[in-house]
Amino acid sequence: MMAARETGGLRGELRHNEPMSRHTSWRVGGPARVWYRPADLDDLCVFLSDVPHDEDIVWLGLGSNLLVRDGGVAGAVISTLGVLGEMSLLDDTTLRVEAGVTCAKVARFGASHGLTGGEFLAGIPGTIGGALAMNAGAFGGETWNSVVAVETVDRHGTLRVRDADDFRVGYRHVEVPDGEWFVAANFRLVPGEADQSRNRIKELLAQRGATQPTQMPSCGSVFRNPPGDHAARLIEACGLKGYCIGNACVSEKHANFIVNTGGARAADIEALITHVRCQVEQQQGVRLLPEVRVVGKPEGDAA
Repeated sequence: MMAARETGGLRGELRHNEPMSRHTSWRVGGPARVWYRPADLDDLCVFLSDVPHDEDIVWLGLGSNLLVRDGGVAGAVISTLGVLGEMSLLDDTTLRVEAGVTCAKVARFGASHGLTGGEFLAGIPGTIGGALAMNAGAFGGETWNSVVAVETVDRHGTLRVRDADDFRVGYRHVEVPDGEWFVAANFRLVPGEADQSRNRIKELLAQRGATQPTQMPSCGSVFRNPPGDHAARLIEACGLKGYCIGNACVSEKHANFIVNTGGARAADIEALITHVRCQVEQQQGVRLLPEVRVVGKPEGDAA
C-alpha cells in the first residue's frame, strides 16, 4: 500500500504492474499498469477525477466474465470487491446494494429479510456491478428485472442517480451512457417466506454444483444462449466437450464453460473461444456471441 503523499492524498490501495492473474477467475492475465482498490465511494471519485481522460479504465469485481490478455492492461484497473460493499434496506421491499457486493450475498440478504425474487442471483459468480453492466442472469432470472434505480459515476468523479427506465436493457446487454459506470443500485423484491427463499437458494446452488465445473477456474458461461436454443447444446453437438488448446479446455461437465486445467495462458483461452465459435458456425449455422469481455493486449505488444 502506497503512502498518501505518493498517491495524491488517496486513501485506497495502489499497485503498479499488478498481475491480473491474481484477480481473475480464470487465473490468467498480464499486469495492469495501475491497479487501485478505493477506500470507499468518495475515494473512488477522487481517483477517477485524476485519471487522464485518454486512459482506459477496466472495472473489476470477482474477475469472472473477464479475460485479460497476457500482455496486460495499459490503463487503470479499479477493484471494487470488498470495498463498495454496503447493502441496506431502504423500505420493506427495496434494497440498496453497492457495486462490490457479490450477487450471492444479495440473494442471501434478501432471503434473510423475507424477500423473494432475488434467489437466482446466488447462481451468478460475480458482483452487482458486473451483473448490472451486462444484465447477468441465471436459472431464468435476470438482474434488471428487479432494478428500480441505479447510481453511476463518470470519469470526472461525478455521481448521478438514474431511473431504471433511463436504460435500454436486453438479454446480456445494457446500454450505458458513455463514460459512466454503475456504483450502486436499488432492487425491489417481493415479500415472501424467508425459509422458502433460503431453501430455493440451496436448491439452485446444488443444481449449479451438479451441472457446472465450479471447482475449476472458469469465467462462468462463455457464450450467450442464441434465441430458442442453448450454447452448451450447440457446442456439445459439435463434439467439442473436452477439446483443449494448451491447458484451456471446454468443460466435460458443461460445454459452455472453458476451464483452466492448470497453467493455461489467456492466449490459449482466447484461441479456444475463437475455435468454438468457428466450429459451431460451420457445423450448426449459428454464430455464438461471447458473454465474456476481453481486455488488454496480447503478450509482446507495445503498450
